[in-house]
Amino acid sequence: MAKFMENKYKNVEEKIYHASNGWGMLLFSILLYIAAIVGTVFGGIGMDRGSKPAIALFVVSTVWLCVGWILWCGFKVVRPNEALVLTLFGRYVGTLKNDGFFFVNPFCASFNPAAKTKLNQSGDVKPDGPVFAGMQVNAGTSAELVSNKISLKVMTLNNNRQKINDCLGNPVEIGIAVMWRVVDTAKAVFNVDNYKEYLSLQCDSALREIVRIYPYDVAPGVDTTGDGVADEGSLRGSSDLVASRIRDKIQEKVEFAGLEAVEARITYLAYAPEIAAVMLQRQQASAIIDARKMIVDGAVGMVQMALDKINHEEICDLDDERKAQMVANLLVVLCGNRDAQPIVNTGSIY
Repeated sequence: MAKFMENKYKNVEEKIYHASNGWGMLLFSILLYIAAIVGTVFGGIGMDRGSKPAIALFVVSTVWLCVGWILWCGFKVVRPNEALVLTLFGRYVGTLKNDGFFFVNPFCASFNPAAKTKLNQSGDVKPDGPVFAGMQVNAGTSAELVSNKISLKVMTLNNNRQKINDCLGNPVEIGIAVMWRVVDTAKAVFNVDNYKEYLSLQCDSALREIVRIYPYDVAPGVDTTGDGVADEGSLRGSSDLVASRIRDKIQEKVEFAGLEAVEARITYLAYAPEIAAVMLQRQQASAIIDARKMIVDGAVGMVQMALDKINHEEICDLDDERKAQMVANLLVVLCGNRDAQPIVNTGSIY
């Protein structure tokens, strides 16, 4: 499918449009308007005398006053890191990328299918408010003109959290932030219907593909790299690697649309609410077991050290039964959850 799309649209390549400086044309159009006004006045005076040149001057000047404003449609202002994709009667003529004030063919129209689309922090790709006659009304703000300029700046897409099953089938909620930008304006405008919505959907798809490879926590016998060898990769412990793979997968999907995924970061990661409590108990149990194991290992080492020191210092001669009793008492003291209560034995230890 990707090869078919590339073959179909391989002729759509970005062309830089070299426009003339707008200040000279602006001055020229103003001078023409002044000349047209003067010509209308003197032509009107000459018409009263029946002069044919005066009639022609009056007609030409009047026509220019009526249609001369069309030239002003060709004036374009482009800021740094902005671009205008220009079409002439449906044909792509080039992209104006240089910043400044320019004059282009007044019949050229700037085209941006995603001009009315906003990628909000919540991930909503729909406009905030209704659009009337090219003006978008946002909630709580005044109406503003919708520009057809394409931003070449690095932008951030923070998609909504998604519920995805990891490789073990456990549902997890995950959210990502993707830094992206437009690198080929022709592909972004003509290869897809709306490059912003296309990016958002491809981010969701890439996120699902990568998350399904990893477990939430390290699990035995799981191969996350595809080399056939089990590893310790996980969503929680390998977040940088997971984010890098998500970015690579997004880039693979959006390159056709002339976009670049600069970076991807995991912004939220947690078990789904329906299993969060159970998984918390599991983590707590695992932590308790690990802690107990560490305590027992330390206690055994301390008991061994005590017995060795008693033998080395020849403090007393202990038989096997007394050693067993001392080991039991020390392990109870060292492994207990409460402080030991001393008991004074005034008789025999037997």
